[in-house]
Amino acid sequence: MIDLKYLQKNFDEAVDKLQKKGVKNDTLEELKLLFASLKDANSLYESTKAEQNQLSKLFGSYKREGKDTTELKAKVDSLKEEISLLQDRAREAEAALNDLALTIPNFPSDKVPEGADENDNVEISKVLEPKKFDFEPKEHWELAQQNGWIDFERGVKLAKSRFSVLRGDAARLERALINFFLETNRSKGFEELCVPFLNNSSMLQGTGQLPKFEDDLFKIEDENLYLIPTAEVPLTNIYNDEILTAKELPILMTGYTPCFRREAGSAGRDTRGMIRQHQFDKVEMVAISHPDSSDDIFDMMVQNASDILSALELPHRVVELCGGDLGFSAARTIDLEVWLPGQNQYREISSVSTTGDFQARRAKIRFKDGKKNRFVHTLNGSALAVGRTLIAIMENYQREDGTIGIPKVLERYM
Repeated sequence: MIDLKYLQKNFDEAVDKLQKKGVKNDTLEELKLLFASLKDANSLYESTKAEQNQLSKLFGSYKREGKDTTELKAKVDSLKEEISLLQDRAREAEAALNDLALTIPNFPSDKVPEGADENDNVEISKVLEPKKFDFEPKEHWELAQQNGWIDFERGVKLAKSRFSVLRGDAARLERALINFFLETNRSKGFEELCVPFLNNSSMLQGTGQLPKFEDDLFKIEDENLYLIPTAEVPLTNIYNDEILTAKELPILMTGYTPCFRREAGSAGRDTRGMIRQHQFDKVEMVAISHPDSSDDIFDMMVQNASDILSALELPHRVVELCGGDLGFSAARTIDLEVWLPGQNQYREISSVSTTGDFQARRAKIRFKDGKKNRFVHTLNGSALAVGRTLIAIMENYQREDGTIGIPKVLERYM
């Protein structure tokens, strides 16, 4: 959650930052009104409480002096009732402010470029040159059909559209990629964890999926449980409502999970193939960091994801997201986009984000800094999205006869 004290003290500056991320003026005006309402409620409560305290002292003096306290007692009792009502009013104002604040996205970093959408993202670099084919490269769904690797029709039969079945060597390659990603991340100092694939609403609120993005989640009926959209949720929330020591930081974690997303806003996008699925595999990196070192860890995570793609000999590019394309919780995001020759374009395969203390504030993840408790910084990133890596291998390693080669680093798994 955004820092409400900062927002209150620096409202105009905060508004400029949030507008960079596309927050509408009416939302910001509502936020300003709620701040004013809370301030008035607290002010009235405090002044009435002070008056009650003053009259209570006077009441004691009257009793000691033997004076008539009937009228004074009636006034004190009346103030008690008024204070109770004012306290309720202040609590309601605070609850309304917090409810709205939970729907306000994170402030973008000063490093984030201006821009409205993905067309304004900034390319930082390209890594490896795309291979030149002496034949017309096929898209992954054509190769899948030719090799019997992906069964889209039976995936739909088993569930619904945007589900698929991997068969034979494709299933083995998926497993090989998961193992390769996890082992690479472990070699970089990330602890491997195996976590629940169902999380409760508090955890999803902690990382920012709830309440704003409930339509994108699969909820378990009659249970306060949701299928996770990414391992970022359970890995980050392992430390939900905990106070760490500075010596424990940074905490680097990695884990494989299936991910479940309703893709509520993606009707008509990527309807063919396996680019956008309701269920997909991903290996995630998560860091719980001291605020002073989060920038260095962010750079390390971006480099690690890029190194994995390079080890697979997959051409890719590194892209800085503009303000209008940033995710809800992200203060800054760098995407890695892999080259797909069948589609003749780069497609996102990893997003590495730093959220600053935004998630930590929601999830109450703190560390002891001397006598004070401070919020940690949290970071997350894909290393990598397994299904999209499988697709990239299919398209980049295809041969003219339609068969598919395997990257050298995966041969030991295959």
